[in-house]
Amino acid sequence: MNPLAALTLTVLLTLSACGQKGALFLPTEPAAAQRATLIQTLRPGPPAQAPAPVSAASAPASSASSPATTP
Repeated sequence: MNPLAALTLTVLLTLSACGQKGALFLPTEPAAAQRATLIQTLRPGPPAQAPAPVSAASAPASSASSPATTP
């Protein structure tokens, strides 16, 4: 089979097989709040902890912020 024909057939089958009918929307009913999000579906397990914000006092000073003076 011609590679271009195989690629075209693959693309057409992929696009036709999505299964979604009608307009896309974000559900707002209360039952939707209990459903898993896409990230939770892709990474099952406990939710990841967000990294703690770094305060200016604990952040190391970069060398670009203060010019070094050399004799």
